[in-house]
Amino acid sequence: MKKTWLPWLVAAGLMLSAAWPVPLPAGIKEKALLMTIRMPAGFKISAFAENVFGARSMAMGPAGVLFVGTRQMGQVYAILDQNGDGKADRVTVIADNLNQPNGVAVLDGDLYVAEVSRILRFRQIEGRLDTPGVPEVVYAQYPKELNHGAKYIRFGPDGKLYVPVGAPCNACLSDDPVFATITRLNPDGSAFEIYARGVRSTAGMDWHPRTGQLWFTDNGRDHMGEDLPPDELNRVSMPGEHFGFPYCHAGTIPDPEFGGTQSCSQFTPPVALLGVHVRAMGMHFYTGTMFPESYREQIFIAEHGSWNHRRKAGYRLSLVRLRQDKVLSYEPFAEGWLNGESSWGRPADLVQMADGSLLVSDDQAGMIYRISYQSARQGASRP
Repeated sequence: MKKTWLPWLVAAGLMLSAAWPVPLPAGIKEKALLMTIRMPAGFKISAFAENVFGARSMAMGPAGVLFVGTRQMGQVYAILDQNGDGKADRVTVIADNLNQPNGVAVLDGDLYVAEVSRILRFRQIEGRLDTPGVPEVVYAQYPKELNHGAKYIRFGPDGKLYVPVGAPCNACLSDDPVFATITRLNPDGSAFEIYARGVRSTAGMDWHPRTGQLWFTDNGRDHMGEDLPPDELNRVSMPGEHFGFPYCHAGTIPDPEFGGTQSCSQFTPPVALLGVHVRAMGMHFYTGTMFPESYREQIFIAEHGSWNHRRKAGYRLSLVRLRQDKVLSYEPFAEGWLNGESSWGRPADLVQMADGSLLVSDDQAGMIYRISYQSARQGASRP
């Protein structure tokens, strides 16, 4: 297609996105909208999978099957790129009618799915996509409250399953100590413990590839105005740390209701302040070799986007640059899902493929994107 058509395609895509926001139909609209995404030179974004309605958390199986959880849809997807061309050729639902099965994680070929109050396990799932069967219940004692009830789960380098439990409110104190925490347990559901406290609502975590420490995003509370408080990027130095909620936000901001009872100085401060209400969700330490060396061991964050701001914020991918474990900067990496005050997509999670490309889920557009890199000197393009 000639370059003279590009402005028309972009304009057409934006008009179509306003008319039909969900889901994105294939064809000209999809291509036009992807052309609006701005990234550093050499990076390319493409559609890896379509019709993945409500796509949220992702996990990659050892045989290359991508598993995707949802929140409102109640479904879990399995997605395959069988010919390795960088685009999925099979999208199938392997579980349905679940209670906000947002979190997915894979260990030793078994798929773990987090509902609001339960952890389920599908044994050796990659060989049973057509007949996944009834999952076994690994753990069923999580609270049933729906406010911040959707769970993002990951297996740590210690082999334990890490499961956040969000606060059941905007800002409150609960008699149940499990709220506003990150918990962990063995893969069989035993040895349950609270690992970190004072965590309002996290939907993204990863371990530093060198230090092995857990880093996580945390969403700031609402109704403190347009400019407070920022979302947070945190690091756990030792089990049992308290990160301030509900007494203190962003390390130094006392809560208007609970802040008078505790000093912010007694809590673990964030390692970085993110945008105000950008709704930082999935995060990933990049360890691949496809992207330039300057991106190695840096943090990509999916900012799902604000819901109650007068002027919307987020709706992008951001990059936190580090030197070892010290934060140097926080900057946009990919933007364009937000056009003025209208959004056509909301990034939710990231996962790294074997070739070093990144997959990004989008629950508003019902798509999985693939971000790849090719410098001008690399010659023939990668898929």
